[in-house]
Amino acid sequence: MIKEPRKLPILNPKERQTYYGALELFTQEFILILELTANGELTVEFVKKLIAKHPTSKIFLIWDGASYHRGQVMKDFLTAQNQGVPPENWKITCIRFAPYAPQENPVEAIWLQLKTLLRRFYRFGKSFQNIKRLFLLFVDLKLFNLPNLSNYDAFSRFA
Repeated sequence: MIKEPRKLPILNPKERQTYYGALELFTQEFILILELTANGELTVEFVKKLIAKHPTSKIFLIWDGASYHRGQVMKDFLTAQNQGVPPENWKITCIRFAPYAPQENPVEAIWLQLKTLLRRFYRFGKSFQNIKRLFLLFVDLKLFNLPNLSNYDAFSRFA
């Protein structure tokens, strides 16, 4: 028997929360930043937070093709960060997963686990605020399994 995902009612479709997430490859730390929306400026701010967290490291981002990941604001930021430096010495390198390939993205595996867990506890979320609190609690308590990065083609050479 195939189980279908539980469908939850959306009482107010305007209520939403945006999260920027990253999985640090070597420490396996899941980094989560809350924002009201996603856009080029906030994406740059997220990357700046990653830089601040790892000031002496090179940062290699592999992400999906969202417009704010590949937009002009991000391109300008990368140009300024890496200006005059050969590619092998860039502070930040960004590449994209293949289009429509969430199965290649380990962060998507974490999102799926967290959303599945949230669906199980939905009855305790009497408001959108409670749902957000539950989600953050699940993240804080690390109630998800870290994906085996060797299962992801993009990461297999690092494992």
